[in-house]
Amino acid sequence: MTSKRFSGMCVLALAALGLVCGRAQAQFDSPVEKKWTVQEKDDKGEVKDVLYMSLDGVLVHETDPAKAPQPRVVTPGTPSTQDQAGTAPSDAVVLFDGKDLSNWSADDGKKTKWVVEDGAMLPTKDSGMIRSKGEYGSCQLHVEFQTPTPVEGEGQGRGNSGVFLMGQYEVQVLDNYENTTYPDGQAGALYGRKPPLVNACRKPGEWQCYDIVFHRPVFDQDGKVVKRATFTVFHNGVLIQDHYDLSGGNGWLGPHAVTDYVAHGDKGPIMLQDHGNPVRFRNIWLRELAD
Repeated sequence: MTSKRFSGMCVLALAALGLVCGRAQAQFDSPVEKKWTVQEKDDKGEVKDVLYMSLDGVLVHETDPAKAPQPRVVTPGTPSTQDQAGTAPSDAVVLFDGKDLSNWSADDGKKTKWVVEDGAMLPTKDSGMIRSKGEYGSCQLHVEFQTPTPVEGEGQGRGNSGVFLMGQYEVQVLDNYENTTYPDGQAGALYGRKPPLVNACRKPGEWQCYDIVFHRPVFDQDGKVVKRATFTVFHNGVLIQDHYDLSGGNGWLGPHAVTDYVAHGDKGPIMLQDHGNPVRFRNIWLRELAD
């Protein structure tokens, strides 16, 4: 290869790299940042150049509340123990507090066959999915669950259920304590799309929790995805999904296939799955988030 040709290829490669880097930089939602210096006297009366900086027109460390409003106050909830469910933050939408199923219905909108026992909700035989009456988009969702004892079954047949955001996107519930299955279908998986980073399951019969930060997908007028859904999930306080871009839908299509994205509205219900196992749920609440 001639040195001239090699040099030309290097230029093209660098140009391509610049384009790729340019696209990557364009993905950042950066504020408008400005910097300037002002001459000011210090405590000794000496004139010094002082650096100033603003982000989107607001001075760094601005104290004027008209320019930099204080964050609103939210009273945190209380943590749960194995014996008692905790409470939700003051700005949360409480979906289930252990008392009744007034915020829930069957998948067809009729009265659900799920029941409340000892402060927990659980499916009965052939009760089907249960859905929240309210609909939500991007949110922070807290769900506590308990897989059954005595242990029965293995693999996908042991403590199987699911938490569905917008009625579409499933975070798998399964008893994977000393129980293996396909990784993208175990507890904490974004079913069929992304295994959890680690297995953080407690023993069956112990209360566990998911804390999910979900940002909904966005579709254009032609139904094409222009912004993917993202998931951050903590299982029993352990990070298992780290701001993951969901590459498509994750509804079951067969033993080795899941759904693609299908355009839908901006909000949908929270749904819990009846998979034939008496998985119990308690202390379910969410905080709606901006997209």
